Amino acid sequence: MLPYPNIDPVAISVGSFKVHWYGLMYVVGIASAWFLARRKTLRCNLPWSVPQVEDLIFYAAMGMIIGGRLGYTFFYNFSTFLTDPLVLFRVWEGGMAFHGGLIGGLIGIGLFAGLQKISFFALTDFIAGYVPIGLFAGRIGNFINGELWGKPTDVPWAMVFPLAGPEPRHPSQLYEAFLEGIVLFLALNLAGRLNPPRGALTGLFILLYGLFRFTVEFVRLPDAHIGYLAFGWLTMGQILSLPMLILGAILLGLAYGLKPVPR
Repeated sequence: MLPYPNIDPVAISVGSFKVHWYGLMYVVGIASAWFLARRKTLRCNLPWSVPQVEDLIFYAAMGMIIGGRLGYTFFYNFSTFLTDPLVLFRVWEGGMAFHGGLIGGLIGIGLFAGLQKISFFALTDFIAGYVPIGLFAGRIGNFINGELWGKPTDVPWAMVFPLAGPEPRHPSQLYEAFLEGIVLFLALNLAGRLNPPRGALTGLFILLYGLFRFTVEFVRLPDAHIGYLAFGWLTMGQILSLPMLILGAILLGLAYGLKPVPR
């Protein structure tokens, strides 16, 4: 068993003003995407300018943040919203959902693409390789918060989370940081070097994220107020990831021009 580091979730505290590590992780993710996307635009012959890239990051980030909050509220906390609609705005209480953030981010990119008359999939392919940095940072934030822990286990790397009782558990936040962050980043950037057709990187991102999230959900405990939805193992995260598996496969098929085998 490994010791849980038990890091203070508050990174900076000045009087009543507090900055949490989880919030800083969003800053790290957005700033990293901005820096890398800007650098690539300067170094490569791309059909958009640096100011356009900076606006793209803004649109995508705003869509992600708004969508993440809406997604958590409607996917995971809808019963509370029905009795207390203002919970939607109490962001300091926590609660963000990746699937909602993805939808919001895509809407933001779509709005930018329409305003600038740039191909939507050219932009999503461009930005897809940077999203895993934010995913990695966000999962580290979850780990520091000691939240979203896994099921009890006796694996050598199990940890006892302070808020989860005395049982050693899977550090599922670190599993997701590794798969959704490191592995997804490497896969997308290696695939990008192969000059893939338009839409392929977007499809690969959606497919792999859906696969990784669906898999980790088997060892990650669902939110206590939701629990398992069916079969004693099916979670809301898996239900939301299933459409990603389908959509990602469809986008990859369309990108590479795959057609049904004639009968």
